[in-house]
Amino acid sequence: MSIEFTIFKKDGSESGEKMVFDQPSFTVEPHDHSIWLAVKAEMTNSRQGTASSKTRAEVRGGGRKPWKQKGRGTARAGSSTSPVWVGGGKAFGPKPKVYGVKINQKVKRLARQSALAYKYQNGSIIVVEDFNFGDPKAKNVRELLDKFNISEKRITMLATEITENLSLAARNFYNILLVEAERASTYDLLDCEVLLIDRAGFEKLNSCLLANK
Repeated sequence: MSIEFTIFKKDGSESGEKMVFDQPSFTVEPHDHSIWLAVKAEMTNSRQGTASSKTRAEVRGGGRKPWKQKGRGTARAGSSTSPVWVGGGKAFGPKPKVYGVKINQKVKRLARQSALAYKYQNGSIIVVEDFNFGDPKAKNVRELLDKFNISEKRITMLATEITENLSLAARNFYNILLVEAERASTYDLLDCEVLLIDRAGFEKLNSCLLANK
């Protein structure tokens, strides 16, 4: 089953050309569990795992017994680094660790296909000729969004290549996530209201999702 997309110019008008996919990767039945696994893995792998605290053995001091064992009428104490003392070590505190979740490549691919399928079914994909702006100005991106009446929506821009001009033009928009089309993750594809993608980037993304299918 072939699918057609209208290709728009940067001024919002139709270019008169159609983008045809003879083998679309996004006509699969969306698989919600694969999406859940992929997003969970991505969120987990993004954790730094650098939280750390000192144990009683690592806190400075504590070499001398604070007071004698008996005769003071108070609790015995062997070290000022005890976790029950102010300034003492932490009992069962966090230590640096690696948060990592691996999922099968086929599951990851199915998750991306499913995410793209949801956007296609919702009519949330806009294909533009290219994102080649002559100047690195936010005005260019703002005009592009205004032409499609999506300036207030959360947008993922998928570009064939992120040039310096495009990066500088889009970096100040709080509602735009700029990603290379091939590198777009399941979360990138889902966490938006509109997918704004250039023609070449769409072809590369589709080919990537069809690889080893």
